[in-house]
Amino acid sequence: MFRLNRICAILLLLTLAARAESAAQDLLEAGIAEFNAAYQTWDGGRFANACDTLRRAATNSPPALTNYYWLGVAEFHRLLQIENRPDRTVDKRAADQARDAAIDALTIALKIDSYHAESHALIGTLYGMKIGGNILKAIRYGPTVEKHRKAAIALGSKNPRVQYLLGVCKLHTAKNQNALRSALDTLLEALRLFEAEAQTTAGTLDPRWGYATCLTFTGRCYELLGQLRDAEQFYRKALAAHPADHLAEEGLKRVTTNNQ
Repeated sequence: MFRLNRICAILLLLTLAARAESAAQDLLEAGIAEFNAAYQTWDGGRFANACDTLRRAATNSPPALTNYYWLGVAEFHRLLQIENRPDRTVDKRAADQARDAAIDALTIALKIDSYHAESHALIGTLYGMKIGGNILKAIRYGPTVEKHRKAAIALGSKNPRVQYLLGVCKLHTAKNQNALRSALDTLLEALRLFEAEAQTTAGTLDPRWGYATCLTFTGRCYELLGQLRDAEQFYRKALAAHPADHLAEEGLKRVTTNNQ
């Protein structure tokens, strides 16, 4: 009888564990779906909902790279939405919270898998944003940015999101025309990789973010280089892929006005 009770207890524990794992998987998929919807509409509320759901998925199951990667991605984009509102208002406390939450999630992701290129690229970008042109912060965080940049390149040179993030970082730190051309080359390579990726079948958990915004920043590179017709072309492509992209819309207005 004792042996039978023990077997029943083990079976019950296994059943409960399977149900918990299934529930965590459902939360992860729901969080990713909400993130994708938030990305298309660029809706701050939906980004917050995605973060909440993905945090529950991450904390209600054993530590898993996919859970913390997606939580980091969602918090990163929540930060971008907060800092790039059309009305130019920024809630600094909310931005700091999103940035720190993204860094925390991606730090855990890299503890689980130190070879994950996108997590390196994202966390390097976040620390670069943390510097924000401040010399003292550059001294403090610069080595961290460089460490993750090198790891991202070494591990993910053929990953479109890695190249996209590296290209945007180059754009934001470009001091001259040669630096802008280097940023443009990296973004164009990212677009080539995005287009190749689009020919493959994506699983439910596979990332596909970044393409439309990469088009926007490619347009911005061309604009800063004075190639306004090329800039217009890429801004229009960005808006076709992502109609809610107000940065592309603003860029299109600038270059078409200057072209008249």
